[in-house]
Amino acid sequence: MLYPLDLTLGRTRRRAGWIAAALLILLTGCRSEAPVITARFTAFDSIVDLSLVRVEPALAARANDLIEQDFRFLDSTLDTWKTGVMERVNQLLPTGEPFVAPPAILPLVRMSQTYEKLSGGLFNPALGNLIALWGFNVPQPECNPPPRDQVIERWVKANPRMADIQLDGLEIQGNNRALRLDFQPIIRGYAIDLAIAQIKELGIRDALVQIGRDLRAIGDRGGQPWRIPIRRPSGAGVLAVLKVMGDESVATTAAYDRDFIYAGVNYHHILDPRTGQPARGTQSVTVVHGDAVTATAAATALFVAGPKHWHAVAQAFGLRYVILVDSKGNVHLNPELHARLDIVDTNAELILSPPLAAPPGAPPTAGQPRSNPA
Repeated sequence: MLYPLDLTLGRTRRRAGWIAAALLILLTGCRSEAPVITARFTAFDSIVDLSLVRVEPALAARANDLIEQDFRFLDSTLDTWKTGVMERVNQLLPTGEPFVAPPAILPLVRMSQTYEKLSGGLFNPALGNLIALWGFNVPQPECNPPPRDQVIERWVKANPRMADIQLDGLEIQGNNRALRLDFQPIIRGYAIDLAIAQIKELGIRDALVQIGRDLRAIGDRGGQPWRIPIRRPSGAGVLAVLKVMGDESVATTAAYDRDFIYAGVNYHHILDPRTGQPARGTQSVTVVHGDAVTATAAATALFVAGPKHWHAVAQAFGLRYVILVDSKGNVHLNPELHARLDIVDTNAELILSPPLAAPPGAPPTAGQPRSNPA
């Protein structure tokens, strides 16, 4: 039996909550049971959930305080659309002059350059001006008319890329006047990885850190796997459940995360760098990977690649587990992940792809539609 405790009422009440959790554990009088202490706070415009297993309440409180402090710092520092560090960076990059970059953004620039290359340009956090043009620079976009095609084409032709940024020690220099960085696609994954590193340093072996639908779990949940629900593309209901043990991340990119409807057409925030328009053909992508930041970047790239090309991009990233739901509701996934899932939506049309972890030299087999077993 597990004993979760939600702690959402501020630091003072949170500490009282840890004490209550400790008393609850003592009252059970059962040493063989593994209590789970949970905490919750808000960052990155989302709910952050922290679950710690087999941890003393005092250590759990310390871990939560450190992670919450770090998350609030990253949220205020790396958010493109708030006054602060990123605002200054995005003012200086288009000038073409070198400047000393805030240390917090350097890892994100380096990683984004790598992910852009791996994805063939489908992952591109340099599209901040296009994001703002569409009105996706706020958590809840307004239902305004979409931008005019001529304006979109102007930004696409300018072709801002992460490759247009040069790093030299602590100095950074932009080589494209259209550059504007927006790390929203990976900032949550980056924060989750930092939190897991912090948790490991504290000697905690079993934990889960989740921001929205992006998470990373280590160890197990009281001797049982972490059971991770993969939601339907609409966000309502569960498509499947994934069991995670050891150290894995699960990241989902979905059209409904940030969207609006105008004149009966749905427009979402995941832009195709090649067209400047919302990517079409995909409703959601879920990636399972060792680290959260790679999983979040890959999920965005695969969303843009769409049902016809996601497999090649997944191989470029070295992924082993992917689910893509196309615009018709068909569920594309590789056999390795299919073997790990408990399918909940028995009406889903499953289309198995060639393996992503095939032995070297083994010829891939074409993916075929496969009905879900009842």
